[in-house]
Amino acid sequence: VDTAQFLQESRMRICDAAKAAAHAKMKGLKKAAPELKVEAKLTADAVVPPISDARRDSLIARMPVTEPIISIGASTGGTEALREVLEELPANSPAILIVQHMPEKFTGAFARRLDTTCAITVKEAEDGDLVMAGRALIAPGNVHMQLVRNGSRYTVKIVEGPHVSRHRPSVDVLFRSTAQAAGRNALGMLLTGMGDDGARGLLEMRQMGSPTVAQDEESSVVFGMPKEAIQRGAAGRVLPLSRMATEIVNFGRNAPKPTGGMA
Repeated sequence: VDTAQFLQESRMRICDAAKAAAHAKMKGLKKAAPELKVEAKLTADAVVPPISDARRDSLIARMPVTEPIISIGASTGGTEALREVLEELPANSPAILIVQHMPEKFTGAFARRLDTTCAITVKEAEDGDLVMAGRALIAPGNVHMQLVRNGSRYTVKIVEGPHVSRHRPSVDVLFRSTAQAAGRNALGMLLTGMGDDGARGLLEMRQMGSPTVAQDEESSVVFGMPKEAIQRGAAGRVLPLSRMATEIVNFGRNAPKPTGGMA
């Protein structure tokens, strides 16, 4: 699946480059063919409205303590990386949300396979699924997944919407929604992958008080997404894949405990 994803992304980049080159060549021709347009690369704004600095400061100040949440993004090389991380986790691990760039219909099989080898429960997310400790929800292919806080509970929202950073599901969409709904109650992790999806969202999580981690170059199959996050100042820490499971367990163990109902 990783090879197929890598080839799919590579074809997309080659097509973009070819279109741009063709457009430049056509400029010099008297009777040019209709202009070839490169598809716009949309940000998470197209799916999750951004918030102002003032609104962000207000959310940080009023953010209640909740159960811990882990949001993870991955692309090329991610299926094996996620398997390695999730199989090391104990059954009482914090709730986990995952966006793995993968075609439609592959995510369900991927989740079922992990569910048979992990102590935690792993399933393909459905709209309205409860986010709970001991369970990982994987975003379905060809739709976006958002984290939503409803009173004292977290649920996921599955939406269509346009491609963001040329992906659906998009890591940026998950990370932005996590930043706004959970703030410092969430840990953001960006693993191996091509491109820059997730880098902006991870920075937004960090700005909302979330601890953030990017996978290091040595253990990444493709050091694209993590590198972009590091360069943007989005990664609070840079760790090898072998330390990610421990990071999740420690975050859950050290997270403040809710003392009552949430607003």
